[in-house]
Parts: sequence; C-alpha cells; structure tokens
Amino acid sequence: MTSKALFTIACAFLLFPALSVAAQDDAFDAEQTYQATCFACHGTGAAHSPEVGDQIEWEIRMEKGMDTLVQNTIAGLNGIMPPRGLCATCSDDQLKAIVEFMLDSSL
Repeated sequence: MTSKALFTIACAFLLFPALSVAAQDDAFDAEQTYQATCFACHGTGAAHSPEVGDQIEWEIRMEKGMDTLVQNTIAGLNGIMPPRGLCATCSDDQLKAIVEFMLDSSL
C-alpha cells in the first residue's frame, strides 16, 4: 500500500468521529431536550424558575443579555439551578439552543 493510500485512510479514520459528532448536533432537538430536562422547573415555576411563556420574567432576564443567560445555565444559579440544569450531557452549544428555544417560546 502506498503512503498516499495510508494517508487517505488515516485521514478518513480521524475525521469519522468529528462527522459523527456533527451528525449528533444536527439531530439535537432543543424542544425535546427541554421537555426531558428543563420542563420540571421551567414548565411549572418550581424553585422560582421563570416559566416558559412568561414574557415579563424572560424580558427581565434578557436585560442581562444572552451571554449571561447561557453562562448561568452552564454554571448554575443561586445554588438552586444546578450547573447545566438537568442536562449533564448537553454541550454548551446545546444548552444555548435550549435557552434560545425557551426565549423564543416566551417572547
């Protein structure tokens, strides 16, 4: 086997995991993940969380800016909201997509 063929195989092997992750991200459903991991609090107002659909509560939070909302989601907030909410397996970008979903559903 030539070195060019080996190089091509090695590149394909190294790129496959990246393509798999990209495919997983393409398949990510923010609404479905919200229902599974965030609704318990943000759908009921438990622990004083802002309910999705409560425009005033989300406008107040948006005054801090999107970056702050996402960082609060990642880091947790006031010892009540756990870091990453209840989605320990979500990436930062996926958490941002969930926040965007909740905002779009509220404003």
